[in-house]
Amino acid sequence: MTLWDLKQGTSATVESFCTALQSEYRTRLSELGFHPGEQIACVLSPSLGAPKLYRVNNTVYSLDDSVASLITVA
Repeated sequence: MTLWDLKQGTSATVESFCTALQSEYRTRLSELGFHPGEQIACVLSPSLGAPKLYRVNNTVYSLDDSVASLITVA
């Protein structure tokens, strides 16, 4: 399952980044708290494919499907 698959109000633990994700994105996401073992919650899932909002620790970030679909979660 990927981060993009999370429904609003649900949470999961980051497992890994897909190999298709550029190393610059991996580094930046890790700096923001999106790293393996971290608990992530989907706080808003707007309709029509708009970016979703995810809570990491006490901060909320917006990720679109092109990035969130390359982060695997369990």
